[in-house]
Amino acid sequence: MGSSSRHTERSTLAACIAQVVAVPAVDVPLDDDERRAWLAERGLGLVPVADVGDFAWPGSWIGIRPARDGGGPRAVVMFGVPSGVIWDPAGTEDALVEGFVVAPLELATWPPVPVADVAAGVVEALAIAPSATAPVEALTVASAVPDRGLRGDRYWHGVGTFASGRPGSALTLVDADVLDELAAARGAVVDHRRNVVVRGTDLNALVGRAFLLGSVRCRGRRLCEPCAHLDRLNGGALLRPMVHRGGLRADILEAGEIRVGDALTPCPA
Repeated sequence: MGSSSRHTERSTLAACIAQVVAVPAVDVPLDDDERRAWLAERGLGLVPVADVGDFAWPGSWIGIRPARDGGGPRAVVMFGVPSGVIWDPAGTEDALVEGFVVAPLELATWPPVPVADVAAGVVEALAIAPSATAPVEALTVASAVPDRGLRGDRYWHGVGTFASGRPGSALTLVDADVLDELAAARGAVVDHRRNVVVRGTDLNALVGRAFLLGSVRCRGRRLCEPCAHLDRLNGGALLRPMVHRGGLRADILEAGEIRVGDALTPCPA
């Protein structure tokens, strides 16, 4: 039995990401969506290489090559110009079939904030929409369901603009101060389409961290950056002003009710 039979493409990809990011291999999820969310919590993503045969990089990157025992594709760590293999966890052939670079989502990012320095906030508004383009409905209390979202919302029904059930798809939050500033500049209220409007806390600092909305435990997964769809709904000129200010995508970890006036409380690390 060849050495690569103990491995899969997913397991070697996770192991190679761990090598590049310098973390234990067990920290990197095998599931594609969970791995994507894990990287996003660290401000990273996997960028595919367009022409892997001619690609070179003066640093570490990840190549996908056939296993020597015919067991399927496996990941390796490449390095240098021209690039060569510096780590091959499963034993692979020389031919490269795919490649990826672990890259920051933004070259200039905010510094990490210690959780003890993240102030508590308060829920000012709650909203759901039954479909991707339907008007939002304001609520005073919402039922939060793990892996689903707020009961009655488009992502709870699985009919939102983006796929439901993925990490960070259950709940979206936005800062009331940002909405106030944008509304003043535009002369019109922003159709933000986030579920929870909060004031007084640093939502960006909650990426990768647990927090409470009232008694409902949640976890920030990645920033809820603006997109072309949101820009169109607001008549344009909203995309750039909302970059890094569009809020937070979060998972709901425990079922419960969220009410207007509830506190948002960061959990100790």
